[in-house]
Amino acid sequence: MRIALIVAAIVVFIVLANSLYVVNEPEQVIVTQFGEPIGDPIIEPGLKFKTPFIQRVHRFDRRFLEWNGDANELPTRDKRFIWVDTYARWRITDPLLFFQRLRDENGAQSRLDDILDGETRNAIANHDLVEVIRSTNREPVETNLTIEEQTVLEDIETGRLAIQAMILEASQERTEDLGIEILDVRFQRINYVEEVRQRVYERMISERQRIADRFRSEGQGEAQRIRGERDRDLKEIESEAYRTAQTIIGEADAEAARIFAGAYDRSQQTRDFYEFLKTMETFQNTIDQKTSLILSTDGDFTRFLTSPETP
Repeated sequence: MRIALIVAAIVVFIVLANSLYVVNEPEQVIVTQFGEPIGDPIIEPGLKFKTPFIQRVHRFDRRFLEWNGDANELPTRDKRFIWVDTYARWRITDPLLFFQRLRDENGAQSRLDDILDGETRNAIANHDLVEVIRSTNREPVETNLTIEEQTVLEDIETGRLAIQAMILEASQERTEDLGIEILDVRFQRINYVEEVRQRVYERMISERQRIADRFRSEGQGEAQRIRGERDRDLKEIESEAYRTAQTIIGEADAEAARIFAGAYDRSQQTRDFYEFLKTMETFQNTIDQKTSLILSTDGDFTRFLTSPETP
């Protein structure tokens, strides 16, 4: 009896486990029986029931899903090859139709690859490179440049944002019967192929080098002007200093002469002593060991050398 109860309990548990299922908040569910959908999609979250063993639950995400395409090399209308990397966001709007047409998210991702890559290729091929790169006709901000050095951009009729909107609209039309909705399409990265990229870099380097040469030339001219002003100011300062120095020297000589004259006028003895000193200074400044002198007997030099009354 006990064994029968245990077996019955196990059977009831298995039946209930296969009859009850939970629908979570971010999910929507399709129930199939022998592979065919039964009833409407279940969107409301909560505890649900199904026929055990013969019915199966298929869960689909209600949230926004992402699609990241591979970077493709695409030609523009003006025959420029560029690398375009695109991404998109989408959601399942009709889980029953989605299940019937695509079965699961892997099937949807594969189908989106075909649709979005194809529409991106068509849009890029129908527009010039400048329209794919730029969004508006906004003028570039360049300061301290002449009219010839400023970059002049070609006006565009359709920009990058408009091209993305075209891809989105065309893709939405192709996914209406798939039970999904594409919410947004964006260019993640646009780049030149290697050959074109090198030419663009060379042009940018040449352009910037030309502007740098102009700034360098202006800087050298300004440096020459500053050096000229410096030399002029230096000469003015030196001239003023020389004039001041000569004035001071002249005043000092005048003061010295005045002092000597005053000392000379004090007394005969002082005058004699002053005359003696000046004569000795003359000897010192004019005579060396190799000098020969011829002196007269009545000259001052002889008198100072022979006179016993020499001061």
